[in-house]
Amino acid sequence: MAVQQILVIDEGTTSTRAMLFGVDGKLHGSQQEELQQYYPAAGLVEHDAAEIWNKTLRCCQKMIEQAGGAEKIAAIGITNQRETIVAWDKRTGEPLSKAIVWQDRRTAETCDALRAKDLEPMIQAKTGLLLDPYFSGSKIGWMLKNWPDISDAGDNLAFGTIESYLIFRLTGGDHITDASNASRTMLMALDSHDWDDDLLALFDIPRKALPKIVDCAGDLGKTSSHLFGAPIAICGSAGDQQAATIGQACLDVGQTKATFGTGAFILTNCGSKPPKSDNRLLSTVLFQMDGKRTYALEGSVFVAGSLMQWLRDDVGLIQYAGESEELARSVADNGGVYLVPALSGLGAPHWKADASATISGLSFAATKAHIVRAALEAMAYQCYDLKTAFSADGTDWQSLRIDGGMVANDWMVQDLADILDIPVERPEFFETTALGAAMLAAVGAGIYSSLNDASIMISGLETYHAAIDPSQRETRLVGWENAVESVLGN
Repeated sequence: MAVQQILVIDEGTTSTRAMLFGVDGKLHGSQQEELQQYYPAAGLVEHDAAEIWNKTLRCCQKMIEQAGGAEKIAAIGITNQRETIVAWDKRTGEPLSKAIVWQDRRTAETCDALRAKDLEPMIQAKTGLLLDPYFSGSKIGWMLKNWPDISDAGDNLAFGTIESYLIFRLTGGDHITDASNASRTMLMALDSHDWDDDLLALFDIPRKALPKIVDCAGDLGKTSSHLFGAPIAICGSAGDQQAATIGQACLDVGQTKATFGTGAFILTNCGSKPPKSDNRLLSTVLFQMDGKRTYALEGSVFVAGSLMQWLRDDVGLIQYAGESEELARSVADNGGVYLVPALSGLGAPHWKADASATISGLSFAATKAHIVRAALEAMAYQCYDLKTAFSADGTDWQSLRIDGGMVANDWMVQDLADILDIPVERPEFFETTALGAAMLAAVGAGIYSSLNDASIMISGLETYHAAIDPSQRETRLVGWENAVESVLGN
């Protein structure tokens, strides 16, 4: 019998990858290409969906060739940057415009106007989401109003998040989206399996342009024969944060993970009932299997790894990501410097779209190292604010499993444990988002009967514990609170 392998498409904000996994969870290969970011004006972020497709396809072809051909691939799993929206022509699959990225803030005024009409409580009750430009609904409404190529497309118009667009291109026309991604659009009620008429009317979106909502695992379609030489079954799909939660084996109620990628996203498994938040957290679909849903409570931080990228590429304070750890260790403390990284507004629990980033507490004694350390410290502080909000909603973290590119920084991981004062668990294999997609595909293909069975694919954990004086923690948190208050007051 041929060795079964799973191909995972991990389409992120800054790059797209194809990764080859064994059914034991071992990574056999990876092919990655960077993606161009477009910033047409302040607060606007776009992608070229054609570039995403072409680079994703190229990465897949290289991994399939490495595997020994399409017949060696048991299934494909897909995971993606969420909320980013693509409009395309159903006849050709070609995009009709640039994609609007999740970080984009162009619909802030639209959201403010709806909030002024007191519509946020209704939207939150239906979707578990808050009125913010982050989510897809207002983006789709804006595209229809402002880009004639989209509004003129008529019956040929298709909208979808990135996984929906990739599945359409891979299959040659299947227009579907999985429930985890659908729950991020602000167009689906959490307890419904279809788009919501009231929400579609609110943003003036035609139902016929939207995909069918399906499970996260199962028979999701087959790739067109001409792409890889033979059809390959697509058997798993989930938004990146949900996939990471699965890849961290947070499969029991109360288990919590944090992913430090471009942003930082914390999800707690809440079981089969949609959670309600009184503290401006989000309720979301964690996954859907056989029509049954498991839900999560989520806190979203918009700026995490992108802060390091900004310090490196735009400000020049570091030359490479690892230098941030060296600089943080080179000083005894933050020297009174605090960096509030509201470079694209503040996410949970504040949800202030127009907030601006600040660096405070500067003096002649402050050095580059203090500023870089303050940037790393902001990760733990933002998590602490979310921990407080989760706790107030009745979901207190007993431990935190972490993943994403930033967790390679040992200093930052220890700082998380110090500030949160709970065990912080880091997996041996950081790429838990892709692993979660592989687990979904393995279940969808029948290789494993459940996600619990598929969790055999996950490697071990390394645990960090707090090693800081409680008074030092308190002093730092007071300083952070003051820094955030100055931003919120602006």
